[in-house]
Amino acid sequence: MNNHIIDLRSDTVTRPSLAMRKAMMEAEVGDDVFGEDPTVNLLQRRVAELLGKEDALFTPSGVMANQLAIKCHTQPGDEVLVEQDSHIFSYETSAPSVLSGVQLSTLPGTNGILTAAQIEAAIRPPAYFMPRSSLICLENTHNRAGGTIYPLEEIREIHRLAQRRSLAMHLDGARLWNAWVATGIHPKEYAALFDTVSVCFSKGLGAPVGSAIVGTREVMSRARKFRKIFGGGMRQAGILAAAALFAIDHNIDRLKEDHAKASTLAEGLAEIPTAKIDRKRVQTNIVMIDMSGTRQPASALLGRLQTQRLLLTEAGPTVLRAVTHMDVSMDEIVRAVNIIKSVLSS
Repeated sequence: MNNHIIDLRSDTVTRPSLAMRKAMMEAEVGDDVFGEDPTVNLLQRRVAELLGKEDALFTPSGVMANQLAIKCHTQPGDEVLVEQDSHIFSYETSAPSVLSGVQLSTLPGTNGILTAAQIEAAIRPPAYFMPRSSLICLENTHNRAGGTIYPLEEIREIHRLAQRRSLAMHLDGARLWNAWVATGIHPKEYAALFDTVSVCFSKGLGAPVGSAIVGTREVMSRARKFRKIFGGGMRQAGILAAAALFAIDHNIDRLKEDHAKASTLAEGLAEIPTAKIDRKRVQTNIVMIDMSGTRQPASALLGRLQTQRLLLTEAGPTVLRAVTHMDVSMDEIVRAVNIIKSVLSS
């Protein structure tokens, strides 16, 4: 029996390579709270340039980057428009209400995608007894929808709406790198339509820690202050920034390998009568598996798969999620398909 665990729970489970660890060990560092860490400063310049913005700020997590954007673009009592399965709503622990005193208006998207018409219908009229709609947050790629890519033309329509109605726009671009590799659309094209954008280094790019937020110098100056308030001021953070720089330089183009693994996984699982796969949603590195045909709860199936040393996550009462990444090989993807087939046939 092969005792190796195949971990498809998330692309956050990757571990830094030896080359990345070497870059971290050799990083030149300083005190970033004083703005004196040269490696952090270099990372921030690189990310700002890559996304076509004036400035960038390194953050410990994607949640912090998103919450800094909300804090910078809103006032207490405002309302933020998001898709109902967005990461900001689903996985950020009610942070907008706790940290910024705002409420979220959740709109049902199609595979995570909202239209300009949907958003316009949800913008509040300027009545004193209603919250002020101040910010639109989109997610690209969309996690809970299965790594779906936001169409650029739809974002342009939403951008025109936001300008017309004087709303700010933020992009949760934790997996924007995947959208770039899958479509060939440069991140600058996406970022040009948003006031702020967050990106993550610790998912598909394989860094151990870290995200960044980009925007104007004025907004990033405010974000730096709020980062300190939120407890995100780091000292010799160049050790972590070096990993992010290595990730940008070496691990973006290889995301196409993860997309190929997800496609192979989806093809194999589509052969199972009791497993439903919407192939149109398998656009990047996430596969949602509808197991309702097994008449077993997802939690029970997870336990049975775990005994076979295959790890997935529960994405709903009868839905499993698999995420491909650099630390799982194509051979392991084939083994994962066979394990699932075996468990369902037993």
